Amino acid sequence: MNESEERIESDSLGEIAVPKDAYWGAQTQRAIQNFPISNRTMDRRFIRALGIVKKAAARANEQLGTVEEAKTTAIQEAATEVIAGKHDDQFPVDVFQTGSGTSTNMNANEVIANRAAEIMGEEREAVHPNDHVNFGQSSNDVIPTAMHVAALEALVHEVKPALETLEERLAEKEREFDDVVKTGRTHLQDATPIRLGQEFSGYRTQIEKGVDRLAAVEADLAELALGGTAVGTGLNTHPKFPELAIQAIREETGLQFREAENHFEAQAAHDAMVQAHGALRTISGSMDKIAHDLRLLASGPRNGLNELTQPENQPGSSIMPGKINPVVAESVNQIHAQITGNDATIGAGGAGGQLELNLYKPVVATNFLESARLLANGAETFANRFVKQLEANKENCETQVTRSLALATALNPAIGYEAAAKVAKTALDEGLSIREAAIEGGHLTESEADDVIDPIAMTEPGILTD
Repeated sequence: MNESEERIESDSLGEIAVPKDAYWGAQTQRAIQNFPISNRTMDRRFIRALGIVKKAAARANEQLGTVEEAKTTAIQEAATEVIAGKHDDQFPVDVFQTGSGTSTNMNANEVIANRAAEIMGEEREAVHPNDHVNFGQSSNDVIPTAMHVAALEALVHEVKPALETLEERLAEKEREFDDVVKTGRTHLQDATPIRLGQEFSGYRTQIEKGVDRLAAVEADLAELALGGTAVGTGLNTHPKFPELAIQAIREETGLQFREAENHFEAQAAHDAMVQAHGALRTISGSMDKIAHDLRLLASGPRNGLNELTQPENQPGSSIMPGKINPVVAESVNQIHAQITGNDATIGAGGAGGQLELNLYKPVVATNFLESARLLANGAETFANRFVKQLEANKENCETQVTRSLALATALNPAIGYEAAAKVAKTALDEGLSIREAAIEGGHLTESEADDVIDPIAMTEPGILTD
């Protein structure tokens, strides 16, 4: 910067040059200089949540008379602009910063203070970042509050709807494929028959239970640390401040946030974030398993299982003409790998920090929100650009069933396990079907074989005998 492009700001450490038109101030500028680490800034959804917290705090301070009404009105208007994303370019601080997130809290305080002063038509000094915007707060309770607000909003408004879409698409295929009998497989070897619809019912239930897992973690994320200030004692804040501010957060978000049962736990640990991300990791694992299965079932088209026809999303090879790959399913596999890595970071961060403060707040928040976005976008894309477009190769499924050696399982009640095993070995050695081998071996008549070796009947509970 040259002198015409800068202004001089000061803080407790002295003077520092700041870009002339920036809303941020001295502490943000120091953080920019101190943390040239990743070029990754805090997630937009986190900045939105931080704006919500600052707006709610200003409203509470107005109601309590702890900050002048003209200032709180302007602060609320400036915070509303932050919530809407109008000042996202004013939040340049790197994710890898002070572990409390103080740099980002002060970034918000400075931006909102300077914008509020501008709204009032006053000089910058008219609204102070600490004395007015941050009144009754500390970075140590503001940042974990914003973490929970952003996390719960992401789960409720992004992840859950996307999973419900995926669940619906899987349920549609469950119904559509219910009459398709195919070979079941365990250990990647032929097993007893299963209906393709039954297979998809398992996938659908995995996602359904994933939605339930999200619901189970919402209650803990709904607890907010606001009101604990520096170490959880609530020093320098009005006793009614957290109640009023959290009520304002509820109204802003439409979600049922409440004050933390124990402010010391809420600031010193982030177990709720760790647990909630564990649910995201579990769900991404479910999607990963489903994607792997569907890739296998669609393998081919001539020299694989070829029980499903996959959508033709894009050409699959730069050298092999006509090749189509399960590209959307592969993106789901990669998403799980990334979320697993994020989970390791969040787990380590959640266990970190010392005494009254966890010092991994920015990276925990950032990785959580990245996982939420990946999972939501991945589920929506997987649902509509892959699962919805799958078709069953019914004829091939049924042909493979008749060739399966696992049909010998139905012989157990009729001729016993040992005799059934001999039938299976004979069928394998001589290239026969189980039906043919059982009849040629004198174990069953043709009529008896038709009654006992019934692939459709084998997909339901019961004992098949002649």
